[in-house]
Amino acid sequence: MIKVGVIGYGYSAKTFHIPLIETSEYMELVAINSSQKELVREQYPNIFIFDTAQALITNANLELIVITAPNGVHYSLAKFCLEHGINVVIEKPMVTTSVEAQELVDLAKEHALLLSVFHNRRWDGDFLTVKKLLQNNQLGDVRYFESHYDRFRPTVRQRWREQAGKGSGIWFDLGSHLVDQAINLFGLPEALTARCLPLRIGSETTDYFHVLLHYENLEVVLHASSFLAAPNMRFRIEGTKGSFIKYGFDPQEAQLKKGISPKNALYGVENEEEYGRLYTEFASTAIATQQGCYNQYYLEIVQAIKLAGANPVNPADVVEVLSILELAEISSESGKKMMISTSENYKPLKQDK
Repeated sequence: MIKVGVIGYGYSAKTFHIPLIETSEYMELVAINSSQKELVREQYPNIFIFDTAQALITNANLELIVITAPNGVHYSLAKFCLEHGINVVIEKPMVTTSVEAQELVDLAKEHALLLSVFHNRRWDGDFLTVKKLLQNNQLGDVRYFESHYDRFRPTVRQRWREQAGKGSGIWFDLGSHLVDQAINLFGLPEALTARCLPLRIGSETTDYFHVLLHYENLEVVLHASSFLAAPNMRFRIEGTKGSFIKYGFDPQEAQLKKGISPKNALYGVENEEEYGRLYTEFASTAIATQQGCYNQYYLEIVQAIKLAGANPVNPADVVEVLSILELAEISSESGKKMMISTSENYKPLKQDK
């Protein structure tokens, strides 16, 4: 059994990480660091509770630590874990700069430790469905790809993600998922153009984004708004053989919030009325959504630690994601299209005149 500790006891820890860890046959949750000690003790009376992350890292005798604290402390905590010989999973977007991300990648390699990032949306059922459609060439050559994560949250809430600061706002939060998925499908774009804005009254950080990733013979649109009360159009894909349109959200997050176990046969299964549709010149067909499987991420983490298996999310991929996030902010601030270097030493500082 891999002994696991979790730093932070907020939404992502309670909704995603802890339920997934607890249902793994190969992992044991033994420690949590949180300022909500009484609440944690009430929920988990048989584990160790630490006042500080540093105490958990140095005293809990762990093989893996999951960092779910606010983005601004991800770098320092992950660095401390690696320096103490402990494997690390970091909640996305990993850290707040691509430079910090690359430093952690190098440090993990130096210490021969696992460093991974919880880009769980790679295991969304709708995204797995899109991958299958593309792998089977059912859309032909894709020319247009649109990915949305729109919600109706018109009022600013008192949460660290909605307060001013590096790495806050929905571009780093939701945008990191959409960028990761796009790169996973199509690789790095040649350039991008972005609008990342605070549109809500009193908003201190990005709550709307519309980002164009420019590829040769392909245009990718990544979009999120806080003002959509209608159903979210999750994917719109247009190719030389047809189009695919998918509404709604993957059900896993809602299921985990309701306490549905990943071991339940219906976990990750989407209702038929939520299926996307494939449109060709002469037909329209409902496409059954693949079963989502966030638990697959932690199964692969176990295999990576114990069996030298592949890292489910290579942190080098996340360096590229963060570089795109940074470039988009520069594009939005400057109003300019940003060119992207695809060289091995990827530095997102080139700008169109």
